[in-house]
Amino acid sequence: MTRGGTTAALLAGTALLLSGCTEVGNAVDQGSRTADKVGACTEALGLADLNPLADPAKFKARAEDKEKRLRELAGDVQDQNVKNALLGMADSYVQVQKERIEDAGVVAKWVQRNVKKLDALRAACG
Repeated sequence: MTRGGTTAALLAGTALLLSGCTEVGNAVDQGSRTADKVGACTEALGLADLNPLADPAKFKARAEDKEKRLRELAGDVQDQNVKNALLGMADSYVQVQKERIEDAGVVAKWVQRNVKKLDALRAACG
């Protein structure tokens, strides 16, 4: 093999290695995004419980904690559908903090709205 042929072979091999590194890097990035999505979804679905029969002050404090954590999760996830679903759930917890939760009708309406938000999150996570 000539010196020019050896150089060309080395350059081709290097290009092949670099393109392989790019593909591996892209796969790692995609895997990381998927792991972030799965982790955010799992945690958010675990946050979805809220006992309306609790002391109103505790109920509102828990709703505030859940709202903050859902916003944090939304900030960490790159999938726009999941992010929107997390923010929708967070907004729902803000809304319930403003409601008069002693009224069973208000709680029932909030639960219905929250179930829809939860379904949207499940769909985005699926």
